[in-house]
Amino acid sequence: MTEHRQLAVVLFADIAGYTALMHEDEDIALQILQHFKEELFTTVKNNEGEIIQYFGDGCLMVFNNASNAVTSAKIIQENLRNEPKVPVRIGIHLGDVLFREGNIFGDCVNIASRIESMGVPGAVLFSDAVSKQIRNKPEFQLTSLGSFEFKNVEEPMEIFALANTGFPVPSPQYITGKFKDDGAAKSIAVMPFDNLSKDPEQEYFSDGMAEEILNSLSHIKDLKVAGRISSFQFKDKNISLQEVGEKLSVKTVLAGSIRKQGTRVRITVQLLNIRDGYQLWSERYDRELDDIFSVQEEIALAVTDALKLTLLKKDRALITKSYTPHPDAYEQYLKGRFNVIRRGGYILLALQHFQKAIELDPDFAQAHASFADANLLLATYGLTQPKNVMLRSKQAAEKALLLDPTVAEAYCSLGYYYACYEWNWQEAKKNFLKSLELNPRYIEVHLRYGCNYLTWVEGNMTEGETHGNQAIKAEPLYAICYGTHSLILQTAGKYKEALEYCKEGIEIDPNSFLCRLNEGTLYMLLQQYEESISSYETALKISNRHHFAVNGLIWTHCLLGNYDKANELMKELKNRSEKEYIAKTFTGISAAYLNDLDTAFNYLGQAYEDRDPVLLALKYEKWVPENLRQDPRFEKLLSGIGFP
Repeated sequence: MTEHRQLAVVLFADIAGYTALMHEDEDIALQILQHFKEELFTTVKNNEGEIIQYFGDGCLMVFNNASNAVTSAKIIQENLRNEPKVPVRIGIHLGDVLFREGNIFGDCVNIASRIESMGVPGAVLFSDAVSKQIRNKPEFQLTSLGSFEFKNVEEPMEIFALANTGFPVPSPQYITGKFKDDGAAKSIAVMPFDNLSKDPEQEYFSDGMAEEILNSLSHIKDLKVAGRISSFQFKDKNISLQEVGEKLSVKTVLAGSIRKQGTRVRITVQLLNIRDGYQLWSERYDRELDDIFSVQEEIALAVTDALKLTLLKKDRALITKSYTPHPDAYEQYLKGRFNVIRRGGYILLALQHFQKAIELDPDFAQAHASFADANLLLATYGLTQPKNVMLRSKQAAEKALLLDPTVAEAYCSLGYYYACYEWNWQEAKKNFLKSLELNPRYIEVHLRYGCNYLTWVEGNMTEGETHGNQAIKAEPLYAICYGTHSLILQTAGKYKEALEYCKEGIEIDPNSFLCRLNEGTLYMLLQQYEESISSYETALKISNRHHFAVNGLIWTHCLLGNYDKANELMKELKNRSEKEYIAKTFTGISAAYLNDLDTAFNYLGQAYEDRDPVLLALKYEKWVPENLRQDPRFEKLLSGIGFP
């Protein structure tokens, strides 16, 4: 056996996405592979290199110097841009190599392979050792990508990219590869599935399928899953994968389409690598509607396999968990979820669908939990008298937990109920913490616990801010997260910072009622009254004159001395209260701004009896006027609530 060692430059190249291409069209894939091999044969030979071995769609080459290796790589990529285009990644390293009977071995070979794994189609990457040999040659333009720690390589290694015109340079933020800690690559956004059914009303089904798969994946501890609201912000928008990755901080995307006809469903899904847009996995499912749950499980498990995630037994159990065996109940549940997310009057429609789901399957725990949450939203937004829905919400949440004690959403609803209705702080906190324990990624518990309990009840603004930030981190494109976090900061007296969060939320969703409303309040607190009126007026327009915004306008007009206008708006609320529910806390505050304290406390007394959730804000909020705070009846009101 003849062997020897020498310093050499190793070049490793492979075709990106070749496996998926073979799956789609074997003939085209073979033509591309042949074109790839022909280009390598000519170019490597012309630059005094040697092809050592082919590995399917990859090739290992060796050169005597770095200049020839990089020149070859440059020519190969330039020529393969022409039709038929070949998406090739190239990695190069200089080091000690063992030659043995026509093959080569050693760390240099492994490192070249690892460098290649970082690339994108058309790129040429190489180690610092190679860059030192060519950095003074004018034909090569170099740029550093930073230092990386590769598997089985002791020291971090700086990697460079050829940056000549036409050569893509990978963004360090999205680079994946064979690193020591590959956990950063384990991130995904589940995009809303395209509705290919002839009936546009089936949109709820395609959205619901994507959401259920997202929920299944979110149970996996080692996988970062972008939030539902943020991922769905890209629905029906022509946007690049790279922008999705940048905004959601993920490296893979699950996309798909659904065609539903009668009892038959065709689902097509693909897992895409944001770095280069190539498929990591794809599949098509043709099933009966009553088999829809097994399809969801198969897709979620296939994604974990494609991302090389190790599933514990409990992870697999959560992914494959089915909440109802009844397709009709499940459809009603999806319709409810579709509408509750739209907020406003759609909450009432959502309640109807959740109620139907429960009638079709009384043992459907998630339907009970969603029914509880939707009722709480009615009270939160002042759409109905809280007494009418709070007890109903509690019963539904308790039923959900009786059926399934692992439903985090139900514990959150109970926490909110005990805080806002019974003012039982111990039970409220216990249930909020249990919800967080079961699902630390559940956004609503961060928002309600952080704002409605920690900030408003305990006055613990610091911890409240922590939960507000966690919600934004999990749902970076959800305006409600920004609006709620601004409420926490506002209560803490950080008006300017809170205003910035409002503006970020408005940039995401110009029709965010919460952000527009709180923007108006913050401008008022900052004594920028004209801006406050403008924000409140916008909130009125987008909400069909919601009474929260009318009250905000009353406050601001009073501070400007426009009492005629304020009284006119107050009269509007009184007239409307004969036909619709008008939450009494804000109206009581309005009466105080109008210097009518007897009327103010009359309204606040009604709010006390109604258990208006906004009552909890009175202790620490800065929009409560001083004349109200100085009245002995105010302290009596707070004592009645019994703040801790």
